[in-house]
Amino acid sequence: MANVSLEHITKIYGNGFEAVHEIDLEIADGEFMVLVGPSGCGKTTVLRMVAGLEEITSGILRIGDRVVNNLSPKERDVAMVFQNYALYPHMTVGENIGFGLKMRKLGKDEIQRKVREATAILGLDDWIDRKPGQLSGGQRQRVAMGRAIVRDPAVFLMDEPLSNLDAKLRVHMRAEVSRIQRRLGAPTMYVTHDQIEAMTMGDRVAVLLSGNIQQCDAPQNLYDRPDNLFVAAFIGSPSMNLYEAHLADDGATLRLGSQSVRLSQRTRATRPGLAAYSGRKIIIGLRPEHLPLASPADDQVLCGDVDLVEALGSELLVHFTIDAQRVRAETGDEDEEDQFAGRGAGVARVDPRLPIKSGDAVRFAVDADRMQFFDPATTKAIWA
Repeated sequence: MANVSLEHITKIYGNGFEAVHEIDLEIADGEFMVLVGPSGCGKTTVLRMVAGLEEITSGILRIGDRVVNNLSPKERDVAMVFQNYALYPHMTVGENIGFGLKMRKLGKDEIQRKVREATAILGLDDWIDRKPGQLSGGQRQRVAMGRAIVRDPAVFLMDEPLSNLDAKLRVHMRAEVSRIQRRLGAPTMYVTHDQIEAMTMGDRVAVLLSGNIQQCDAPQNLYDRPDNLFVAAFIGSPSMNLYEAHLADDGATLRLGSQSVRLSQRTRATRPGLAAYSGRKIIIGLRPEHLPLASPADDQVLCGDVDLVEALGSELLVHFTIDAQRVRAETGDEDEEDQFAGRGAGVARVDPRLPIKSGDAVRFAVDADRMQFFDPATTKAIWA
């Protein structure tokens, strides 16, 4: 096994388009690193450069102690699992898994031993003589992983391997992939556009936008302390509610449209940078799960009107409107339309037993300690 080091890795195509800009990233031995971001953000390009399938324009790529920029994919000792499985339909499970070993001219007994070890790890023993057309999507994905496992590579690379599965199977396979990776202990780079997949699987998650890493951290830290507006909006489902607000001259009163919220001494102490924004506009963020319905005893509240209620069994998603200006975070997709732009639309996640319906006026309890604050010009989070 080995660590992977990317130092100022850049990819510029022949037409001048810069897909990746000076990426710096370290993947430790045994670490599960997830690259996540919207379509076109550069995450797959990064993975393909590590694999040797894309030429690196500039920067240094190390696997272990070796600089591998000019080495072929075979010489880099990496194994890649693709989105479309890339299985041979005329071969059995065992033959698919062992095909790469056969090409490397390993002995028949050695190939059989490695294939049996892989099928045992992946729970494919009963399907070893079946062909891909006789397997489910999850089983085909495990065969693709088996083909990578038998090579005993220094690094595993996975490019959206679960995106072709249905929702229920994808949840199951998330756990399966994580379990297998922990058992093998190999450093892994995993690309996905699904932030829930990223949060549940990664030891660390690198969030990309427009070829740049916006933040790389443990999943919980991304959720609790996003570095900027994009990370705050991208991490979490439903997305964080973002609004324009005005911090009064006293530094303690926050105005959202016609409503106001008082910031506690604790909130101001943990975010001393807010003091510089007294009398100025800022952007505030409230996660849906941090907006419970207010009780009569709650004094910090936001009032809104219910537009729609989605009953999910374990929770209600309450879509509401307040008289504050909603903020749309950059996504990298210039063509994306926001039907709620300019309105104070938001979502709250509440107890499913509450009798809420469209048209209701509601009061949400607001805990300012759980708010996020951002500079409207730089979109950076406000902390120190």
